Order: sequence, then structure tokens, then C-alpha cells
Amino acid sequence: MIIVITMTLSALPPESTLHALLPTPLHGQCESMRFAAGALLFAQGQIPVWMFFVETGEVVLERHGRQGESACLQRCQHGFVGEASLTSPRYHCDARALRPGNAIRVPVPALRQALQHDSDFALRWIGMLSGEVRTLRLRNERLSLPRIQDRVVHLIETEGHDGHYTPDCPVSQLARQLAVTHEALYRCLARMEQAGLLARTGSTLQLQKNLPPTAVEAPVDKQAGIAPKPRQA
Repeated sequence: MIIVITMTLSALPPESTLHALLPTPLHGQCESMRFAAGALLFAQGQIPVWMFFVETGEVVLERHGRQGESACLQRCQHGFVGEASLTSPRYHCDARALRPGNAIRVPVPALRQALQHDSDFALRWIGMLSGEVRTLRLRNERLSLPRIQDRVVHLIETEGHDGHYTPDCPVSQLARQLAVTHEALYRCLARMEQAGLLARTGSTLQLQKNLPPTAVEAPVDKQAGIAPKPRQA
């Protein structure tokens, strides 16, 4: 059994994102928790008791089918998980930690009550959800692109600043976010560097110039998650 350590907070730390989002009466009802890799924050079918805000680490939402198959619904490194269960009688998926980290959990009954009676908080909550929808749309748009290079460029342009992007995770984790193997991502980054399209300083990725319309790689192989080798003439 994987143990999750919790600690009641007398007040949310001012540097926490939740400090500005949640109304003051909720601050003292939050609990800080540390989780190990593999820990379940909540399980599919359980009655929602807590809403979890991931501060560090990585948590994946998974839904299991009748035949035992598993579908990944979301990966979260910072933000709420399980918002869809706020008004549901049961959690609709599992929340499993991929990497150890910290989270703050908020009691669902108190959160529901605050949303019903505090209109300012309700508007802030709607604004947060709207931002998450925009982020998810960008990620879906990114994963619809056929080439790894296109996904890398899209990531830098949408989540970076002025052509620079510094991931907060190893390349192997970044590859999973781009839905490719880490070997394929390493090869793509190397080709982009050789072509003068990308520079790497430490972990920072920097676009060097406008990308040409021609590819420096082939489309992603949907079965293997890598770019297939070009055929010989």
C-alpha cells in the first residue's frame, strides 16, 4: 500500500495559486499532502470528498473499461484534477501519481457551498475553467499535427515566450506529453539543431528562424510513435 501523508493547513501559503482563487473561509479547510509515484489520489466510483490541486509532481487521470482497458484522460503537473466530479455522485476516473509531488486538497462540500453563495468566487472559478479549456484545446490541436517537429514548434510558440521554452520535466516526460517515444523526440530535436531551426541551452529550447514548409522529418508513425524511414527510390 502506498501511503499519502496529509497535513492540515492553518492558512494557505500566500505564494500558492489557490490563495488568490479560493475565498478566505476555505483556506483553513484545505490540507497539504505529499504523494509517492503510484499513489491514488482518488479512485473511479468513489464518492467525491476532496478536490485536488497538484502543485508539484505529475498526476494522470485514467478511466478503466469493463474489459480492463485503460484510457488516459489527462496529465496534470499543476492545477486541479477531478473538476468534472465536483457535481457528480462518483469520481468518474482514477487519479494516479506518475511522479512524486505535493498537492492541496479542498473539501468538496465546502467548495460547492462557496460556489453557490460567493458570486465573486464563482466568477473566478469559471475563469479558471475557461483557461483550462483553452489549454486543452491547444494540446488537442498540437496532437493533431502529423509531424513531431510541428508539435515541438507548436509547443514552443504556444507555451513558451518569444521563441523560448523551458520544460519543467525531462525529455522523456515531454515526449509523453507530445504522444511520441522519447527516442523519436531526441532524434527530432537533433535534426532540428543540425538544420539550424532550433538551439538548446541547457533545457531551454529556442527557435532560430522561420521554419520552411518542407519537412525535416516524416510524419509520426501512429503505431510506433516514431517517424518512419523514407523509402528508397
